[in-house]
Amino acid sequence: MEPLTWTGSLSGLNIVFYIVIGLLAITIALSILASLAPSSGSRAIGADGTLAAEKGASGFINMITGYLFYAALALILVYLVGGIFMGTGAGIFGGMAQRFLPVWIALIVTFALSISYKRKLGLYGKLFDSTVGMIGFAIVMFWVYTGIFGGLFDLIVTHDSLSQVSGMKNKEPGTPLRGAEEGDYQWFLLGGDNLARDVFSRLVKGSWVVVQIAPLATLFAFMVGITLGLPAGYYGGKLDTILSFLANLILAFPVILLFYLLVTPEIVLTGIPNYMALFLFVFPIVFVAILLNSRFYTQPSVRTPLLIFVIGVLGWLYLSMVSSNGTIVSTDSYTIPGIPAMLDGFDIDPGILVVFVSVVFVNSPTVFRIVRGLALDIKTRDYVAAAQTRGEGPWYIMLWEILPNARGPLIVDFCLRIGYTTILLGTLGFFGLGLESESPDWGSTINAGRRLLSLYPHAAIAPALALLSLVLGLNLLADGLREESLRD
Repeated sequence: MEPLTWTGSLSGLNIVFYIVIGLLAITIALSILASLAPSSGSRAIGADGTLAAEKGASGFINMITGYLFYAALALILVYLVGGIFMGTGAGIFGGMAQRFLPVWIALIVTFALSISYKRKLGLYGKLFDSTVGMIGFAIVMFWVYTGIFGGLFDLIVTHDSLSQVSGMKNKEPGTPLRGAEEGDYQWFLLGGDNLARDVFSRLVKGSWVVVQIAPLATLFAFMVGITLGLPAGYYGGKLDTILSFLANLILAFPVILLFYLLVTPEIVLTGIPNYMALFLFVFPIVFVAILLNSRFYTQPSVRTPLLIFVIGVLGWLYLSMVSSNGTIVSTDSYTIPGIPAMLDGFDIDPGILVVFVSVVFVNSPTVFRIVRGLALDIKTRDYVAAAQTRGEGPWYIMLWEILPNARGPLIVDFCLRIGYTTILLGTLGFFGLGLESESPDWGSTINAGRRLLSLYPHAAIAPALALLSLVLGLNLLADGLREESLRD
């Protein structure tokens, strides 16, 4: 069986694609140079009196850049559609495009529904009025769906991400599988790594590690920061001084050094991360309980059963998260028992728990400072004074008056912070900290591939590009959300 080329039967389009990409790069460079030159101030005026496209050479370059950009997108779409139908007949790209079919379907459905109902979806719907925001959202959701379909349901992976296949060590992308049996996928689409494992499958599985940790850990950090930042900014005084001092104390440590200390085996064996989990994971329960109590305070018949149910469910989830194999903390000298195994709904891998707690602990002080600053500003607004005049309680004002009006900056920061968390996860994996050594997370995969980078670059470049694209998508998504939130 012959090795696959990158584009297979579609290789005839390669020269056209290279020409379009080359011209696009040239026009972008010319556009940047033109923007540095003094403006002539000549702009076309539309029929309604508004400014239209710029005249002259600069306007012409921008127009050509736009056409070339859409031409490049059209060619990429041809490669993609051709690959979906032709599979490995369209080479490595075709094989990957076909494996990602569940992701393409999910993206199409998501965009179709979102665009159809965007006027009813608030800020999320307005995101689809921004080209930058849509591109960022598409990239982010691509990796989210890849993690779900590939990491959770194994619909995308071609081989076991931990299995070593004889004769496939450091093989180039598109190498046919030696001794493939019936039902086995015939190729290593992105080649093999230094332990003869499939790089493509490890790339897909690694996305699930990121999807599991980064958004949820960032959400927990926001709940901690919001729960402490709102009263600090609203009340001020000694409470603000004490909480701000603690936040600044944590922020005084370099982030990477703090991460390194928290995930080192010596610290883990002391049980400190488990104690931190016991403390930090309480904040989501506190946040939701205060939120519901302040909203339904005047309706006790609704509030009481709702709080009992919600706190009961969240309490069970909390105990399941902090308890593993029936224990909360287990060291050589003592053990703190957790909930019974029959009530323990799930166990979190110790390595993931340590990284999760570290992310929450490091990000919470920054979120606290942002929320505190927003609360200090918004509490002086007229609608807050009106709520105080109506006799609303402090927590109602904080959660239902101040927090909704701070959602724009917080949503943008949430997207950016997921990107920072993704980079931190990659950094920890690269240094072999936190997660298991055989984990398919992108940082560990890059670290394993860097040792032979000059000879076999594919094993390190593939996860590095995945990490880059996800962080880029999150940044573009944040830019789109910022742009639309400023229009509110």
